[in-house]
Amino acid sequence: MTLEANAARVDLRADDLAKAPLGQRIRHVDHYDAALLYRISRAPQRAALGITGTLPFTGVDAWTAYELSWLDQAGKPQVALASFDVPAESPSIIESKSMKLYLGSFAQTAFAGMTDITATIERDLSEACGVRVGVTLRGPSAFGAQAIRELPGESLDDLHVACNAYDVVPDVLAANGDVVEETLTTQLFRSVCPVTAQPDIASMQIGYRGPRIDREALLRYLVSYRCHAGFHEHCVERIFMDISARCHAQKLSVLARFTRRGGLDINPFRTNAGIANPDNVRTARQ
Repeated sequence: MTLEANAARVDLRADDLAKAPLGQRIRHVDHYDAALLYRISRAPQRAALGITGTLPFTGVDAWTAYELSWLDQAGKPQVALASFDVPAESPSIIESKSMKLYLGSFAQTAFAGMTDITATIERDLSEACGVRVGVTLRGPSAFGAQAIRELPGESLDDLHVACNAYDVVPDVLAANGDVVEETLTTQLFRSVCPVTAQPDIASMQIGYRGPRIDREALLRYLVSYRCHAGFHEHCVERIFMDISARCHAQKLSVLARFTRRGGLDINPFRTNAGIANPDNVRTARQ
């Protein structure tokens, strides 16, 4: 087994990012290899947000993979769109480049059918994340049915706001006055990868019940992630915790739909409102 394969079975700590496949030149494998998956422990980054013990939210990280391909028993290539639902309570996430390498390793491997490959991916991702991961594959006959729509809610993007902070400034958040229930959106969100510093672009939706949030302040806060280095999942959890602490929302839901990189998009959702996870529906930029 290679050094990379051995590393794949070790939880990643915050100071071990240099060991991850992301940002490194790594040989692409085109025969199935589950050891390519590289898990990252959620615990260190959650501890930095004051999250220990029982989670203050539920939710999911909904992945979409657009480049899955394998061979049938006759050697003919097959393709599918794949969706992976990683529960928020999973102890680990999967580093995105390792996911791409893992999925790429199916390319020259023969499988009995879509049921077989679905079960294989579900087993491997569940083992890596530490909880059952839901896996759905859709073949070409279903491609045309994939919906595209923008996140519903009132957009913050036309507000006239002066922005001069580009790493997280939670102190700007404010809420007061009457209790309201509303859903706000922005398409201006950007953070950067903590390993490669490549931009991560997202549409963001904030739904809450509580004292009215200052919309200009909320937009400045979300824009302040623009140069912040953080994984998608951690950014959404930090937004959830900051709004909870500073705006005193009674109920809160945060959804981010990130544009794809490497044929993958990751869409974290966190809520304490007791609502179901949203449908995994693409936005136009995805």
